[in-house]
Amino acid sequence: MARRGKKKGRPVSGWLILDKPVGMGSTDAVAKIKWLFQAEKAGHAGTLDPLASGMLPIALGEATKTVPYVMDGAKVYRFTVAWGEERSTDDLEGPVTKTSDKRPSDAEIRALLPKYTGVIMQTPPQFSAIKIGGERAYDLAREGESVDIPAREIEIGRLDLIETTADGRSVFETECGKGTYVRSLARDMGRDLDCFGHIAELRRVEVEPFTAEDFVTLEELEAAAPPKPDPDQPALALGNWNDRFDAIDAYLVDTGAALECLPQIAITDDAAAKIRLGNPVIIRGRDAPVEAEEACATARGKLVAIGAVEAGMFKPKRVFAG
Repeated sequence: MARRGKKKGRPVSGWLILDKPVGMGSTDAVAKIKWLFQAEKAGHAGTLDPLASGMLPIALGEATKTVPYVMDGAKVYRFTVAWGEERSTDDLEGPVTKTSDKRPSDAEIRALLPKYTGVIMQTPPQFSAIKIGGERAYDLAREGESVDIPAREIEIGRLDLIETTADGRSVFETECGKGTYVRSLARDMGRDLDCFGHIAELRRVEVEPFTAEDFVTLEELEAAAPPKPDPDQPALALGNWNDRFDAIDAYLVDTGAALECLPQIAITDDAAAKIRLGNPVIIRGRDAPVEAEEACATARGKLVAIGAVEAGMFKPKRVFAG
């Protein structure tokens, strides 16, 4: 039987709320953060296109278990639409496919916005990660195929016209749910306004529960990261090596922050020990829920487990290291 290889990296856990720069892909950003923190494990909560900037929540270690809760959270985008051209990618990257000399007035735009608020049907862009017959739509589009992508239900909490720039572009801000394509919003509004349009700038400014106050730049992280060990020199003791990460680790948000949407149950250290072994425990307290499909248990403010509450008993589903 093949032996499992030893995990590489530090067992560091938490959320890093990266202010991703334009030009960097989400996968590249995760790899960069994993390297800077020398982390065993890393993943992100929601892809951000290379041409987009802004919030890319990256989970390290145990925080990767909470990624689905962040992906389901509401997002806020600030974006600029350039009118008069529709492009194959619905952003600046693709060639122009349709043009118009018409430019919409602010009044026309504001009159259209209610159509794009609430629960609506939206067709994702041809260049998207949607799978069609087992293949990514963007792979088929790059091969010159026009694919039929079915419309799907999304929810937009708000869509506001913020300003009109000197060159006639429109700046919007939207709060939307999982699965929304802002590029499709620009495309569809352009068609409805009979002038065509595409995304000229896109920035994600919030991913619930994180806000702009949590932002960290690559420059800040690179300045805080310790120099990597010289392979020709004797290895540092693990404890001393971890101490050198104090400055960069200070940028991490606690893993439990991703679960603010769930009922919080405070438990004792003894109960935490039982839960970490996979055992259910009776929960007590005036505010303790009797029933809950999902809740998180914490001990001394630290996340212990996600589980269900049935008849006053917490049953762990996903346990976190102490």
